[in-house]
Amino acid sequence: MKRIMIFCIPAHGHTNPILPVAKELVSRGDAVRFYSFDEFRDKIVQTGAEFISCDRFLSKLSAQEEENMKNVNITEMSIQDIRITIKMTDFLDSEYKTFQPDAVYSDSACFWGKLSAWKHHVPLVVSTSTFAFNQMSSQYMKNTPKEIAALMFGLPRVQKECRKLQSYGYEAKGFLSLVQSDNETDSVVYTSKRFQPYAESFSDRYAFVGPSVFSERTPEKRSRPLVYISLGTVINERPDFYSRCIEALRNEPVDVIISCGKALDVRTFGALPENVSVFPYVNQLDVLAETSVFITHCGMNSVSESLYMASPMVLYPQTNEQYAVARRAAEMGAGELLKDDSAAGIRDAVLNILQHSEYAEAAKKCSEDFRACSGAKGAADHIENAPHSSAGKDVIQALNRAVVREQIIFNVLVILLACILFRIISIKYLWIYIAVSVLLSAPLKNRFQQMYYQKLTAGAQKE
Repeated sequence: MKRIMIFCIPAHGHTNPILPVAKELVSRGDAVRFYSFDEFRDKIVQTGAEFISCDRFLSKLSAQEEENMKNVNITEMSIQDIRITIKMTDFLDSEYKTFQPDAVYSDSACFWGKLSAWKHHVPLVVSTSTFAFNQMSSQYMKNTPKEIAALMFGLPRVQKECRKLQSYGYEAKGFLSLVQSDNETDSVVYTSKRFQPYAESFSDRYAFVGPSVFSERTPEKRSRPLVYISLGTVINERPDFYSRCIEALRNEPVDVIISCGKALDVRTFGALPENVSVFPYVNQLDVLAETSVFITHCGMNSVSESLYMASPMVLYPQTNEQYAVARRAAEMGAGELLKDDSAAGIRDAVLNILQHSEYAEAAKKCSEDFRACSGAKGAADHIENAPHSSAGKDVIQALNRAVVREQIIFNVLVILLACILFRIISIKYLWIYIAVSVLLSAPLKNRFQQMYYQKLTAGAQKE
């Protein structure tokens, strides 16, 4: 019997994939303590794990902080995570002393789980509820200039909070060590190797177990197409968007189910067409089993569940992580990005998927791939047998060395050419050369990185 601590942030998309894993661990006779929040108590208790409430450690947020958290502001979320960690220090020190865990299973965004495991030298396995992101796979994210600026200006605040952790005995090397995937950390990722971007860049310490779901259902599509619409559990207060969906599909030969969340009153939409039903919540897997087209915000859980049930998607991402998931689903041929969210644009996207069977065929292929994965049993094996080692080549480490060499060569060539040009042209025009060199540096680096990655992983990709 193993003693296992599980930690997660107060978010449905991060908690839900852990629940089947917790149930599997309990079924094996392991002693499991799940540190979470009262909103999730019932779900956790149903797994058989011991629920430990952490609500008392949550900070009272200002209106602006609440708005930032709701809009998935990375700076605000990171600062709050660090503050919660500090508040929990004495409590967690006591828990580790009395429970003496054999392993810690912590959500990737749960700083107090990761930091406390490192502090107490307990094997850590990270639960990754979206893609595993490193310098290669993070290229799938689409950061807007506003998001980049917010991160740059917010980073000094986060680093300042990080420095406070040291006086509480936490070994935080910096913000990136808390949020970035690395090849030295045991991790469970709830997708397949086929669906994970740049899967070959991750070490053997990563277990790609496929979607973690409570469902024995198989896809059973209706004869009359069902269109299901949901924007998840966080950024879902979009009555304008739901209304346009209703307008788009009211006269089409389809049935429509909308899950709008608890923040919206279904009466907001007034009298509904006969073919449209609106609910605060539905059993999403059951609905997706019968769905022909899913209009989704592209949260990892939603996309995984959709593909698990072989349902193609209209992809409507709201954040950079969701954009990464949407991009991958589109690459697999299982969905179409919604570029026009007017009623006409929504109608065209839905009808296009219904009229072209290749979307459904691609979704079915993804479903077969997901169902062949090890699931909760594979995740439980990975946790029970931690820590792991990796005998393979560290692709990222090799890539970094090559990129550094390439950058040195590029800089030397730029300087040599500048010296030559200095003798030929007037110095007042030299700034043009410098500007061009700077502009070319990033795309050339990316191009070299992609080429060298292909070389490093050629054998693995053939397999």
